[in-house]
Parts: sequence; structure tokens; C-alpha cells
Amino acid sequence: MDIEIRPEDQPFADEVQRWLDEHLVGEFAEHRGVGGPDDPAAWELRLRWEKKLSAGRWLGLTWPPEYGGRGATLSQAIIFEYLYARAQAPYRLGVQGQDLFGPTLLMFGTPGQKARFLPKILAAEEFWGQGFSEPDAGSDLASVRTRARLDGDDWMIDGQKIWMTFGTSADWLYVLCRTDPRAARHRGLSLLIVPARQPGVEIRPVTNMLGDGGFCEVFFTAARTRADLVVGAPGDGWKVAMAALGVERGTLLIPQQLGFEREAEHVLELARGRAGATGLSHRLVDAWIAVRLMRVTTLRTIGELVAGREPGAQAATSKLYASVQHQRLLELATELLADDMTVTGGGYALKALQRAFLLSRAETIYGGSSQIQRNIIGERVLGLPREPRPGSTGG
Repeated sequence: MDIEIRPEDQPFADEVQRWLDEHLVGEFAEHRGVGGPDDPAAWELRLRWEKKLSAGRWLGLTWPPEYGGRGATLSQAIIFEYLYARAQAPYRLGVQGQDLFGPTLLMFGTPGQKARFLPKILAAEEFWGQGFSEPDAGSDLASVRTRARLDGDDWMIDGQKIWMTFGTSADWLYVLCRTDPRAARHRGLSLLIVPARQPGVEIRPVTNMLGDGGFCEVFFTAARTRADLVVGAPGDGWKVAMAALGVERGTLLIPQQLGFEREAEHVLELARGRAGATGLSHRLVDAWIAVRLMRVTTLRTIGELVAGREPGAQAATSKLYASVQHQRLLELATELLADDMTVTGGGYALKALQRAFLLSRAETIYGGSSQIQRNIIGERVLGLPREPRPGSTGG
């Protein structure tokens, strides 16, 4: 993958590359590519790396300088993400605060909220967890049941959240709650800022098939937060949450694409070295084409964002296409590796492709299941009739 760097941005790109060359050395160079969106590997090392990024003012590039950012342009932020991902620097720990909650707070927060929370995020001193999904409200966030009611000067919160990334390390949670149970599904929701370390909050790791505990479930029992720690106005939670999810889809584009391309090249190298791969040639070609289609889609979406335009229909289809094609690519890898894919190393250690294959099984579920994605594309992009909802008569 490559991106176009405009002449006026070349000095910035050179600065980024020089900094990475000078600092991605020693123990950090030995851990290139370590970690991931839900992989807590090498946590302490990555925390030290995050502090270096903070000292160099490479976090929150587009944020205003008064909050610790540089006031950089979106095109400069994309250049940084591209060069960072190309160098395979350690995956950043503060993605929830830096790339998701922080931009949301910049859009909807009060001056006091911004001054209190944003500098701490960019200093890598406070970490965040997202409290959106629930056991009965995953892809359908309008079904959120976690409730919050005003009790004096505080919100009192009761309910449960699940799939909170890096929840055990979070200092603060941004939690979608139903604050008006009488309102319609999409109304009466509010996004609250909740301190994680209090008696009314219990965070439990959810161990996945790799043995990692990057995801957590969270139980709120009369948990409290101040009445003024609501992002936007009470009742605006749906609008605020949708903005946060829109930010999330954008931040994943470049590192995800480069990761797919590295894996595809790895699979092709395996095929070149194995005589039995000839029967898989058509599927190898399909995988090569799919990765390049994803590249075109990614670059097109990035171009639209830089130009200040709303991304086109391809942005709505990219998550569905990428998750399905990624699974197919890694299924192909398992066939090429054959028996090697069923054998672990010492202490049940997994190879990179083994880990990627196992983790990919959830990609068509989290971030909006494939079924929900198809409904969204059909109804919002193609203009098809809405699918009947449970309890409706259709028509």
C-alpha cells in the first residue's frame, strides 16, 4: 500500500520518519507489531513506548495545542498513521481515549470536560474503556438497558456492559445509558463519563480461545458519577454514540489494510514453497485481488475524508467485505500449512498466522455483525424496504 504525500506535507513526513528511525530501536524494535486492538501483549513495554510518543507530541496530532495536540491537518495525521503502521511500531494502548473517546469529547464535550480529560489522555496517564455493547444490545445499541438516574448531584448507574476492550486497565469509562425509560428507543439515551475504580463497578476479564483477556464484562451496581459528566445534553446519547462509532471506523483503515497486505504476502510465500499449493491457485488469485480491492477502497475513503467529504457507499460496505475476505485468506493459510497449523510451540505458544486465524473468527461478529451490516447496506445504501422488526406486522 502507498499513499500520496503532497509537497507541502513532505517536511512533516520526513520528520515522522526521522523520529521513528531514531526511537523505534532496542527493545521497541524487537517488539515490532506487538499487540493489537484487543491484544494486551507486552503491556509494560508498550506503555513505555506510549510515553515516548507522548513526549514527542505524536498523540492526538489534530487536537488543539491547548489540550496537548499539534493542531495538525487530517492529511498529516493520515501520513503519520501510514508511516507508523508501515514501520510496524507497537500497537498503541490508548486507542480508546486517543482515537475514539477523545475526538468525541472534542465534538460534544464542555470546555471543562475537555480541559480535565484530554491532556491526561495525550500524556498516557489515564486510559479509557467503551461501555456500549450489552448481552442483549450488541449490534442493536438502541436496545441498551443499562440505566442511570439522577440522585442528588450524581448519576446512579445500574446494568451490565460487555466486550469492553482493555477494561481492566481503564481509569475511566464512557457508558451509554438509558436515562429516560419512557422515551423511544433511540431517545432517552445519554453518554456518561464514569470513574472505573469505585465500589459500584466490577470489571471481569473475558478469556478468549487464545487465552487472552483483552475484552471484559462490566457490572454496575449503584455506581456513581457526577451529574455534569454527561457528554452532550442528556438524551443526546444516540447521536454522540453514533459519532464515536464513525470515528472508530475511520481510525482502523490504514493499520488494518497494511496488516492484511502483510498477511497476504505471507500466504503467497507459503504457497510458493509448497508443491501442494497448485490446487489452490484460483483461491490464491482471489485473495490477492481481494486485498487490492480493499486497498482501493481504503485509499478512496481516505481521499474523501481529507477532502472534507462524506465517504461514499464503499465506506459502508468495507467492514463487511474486509471481515469476510480476511477470514477466507486465513482459512487458505491453514490449508497451506496443513498439519503445522494444528501443532503449537512450547507452552502452547502460537505462531502469528495461528493467532490471526483464531482471532479472525470473531471479525464477522464484533463491530456490527455481518447480518446487521447487510441490513444497513440494503436499507441505507440501496434504499430497499426496511426489514420487519420483532413484534411488527411488516409491510
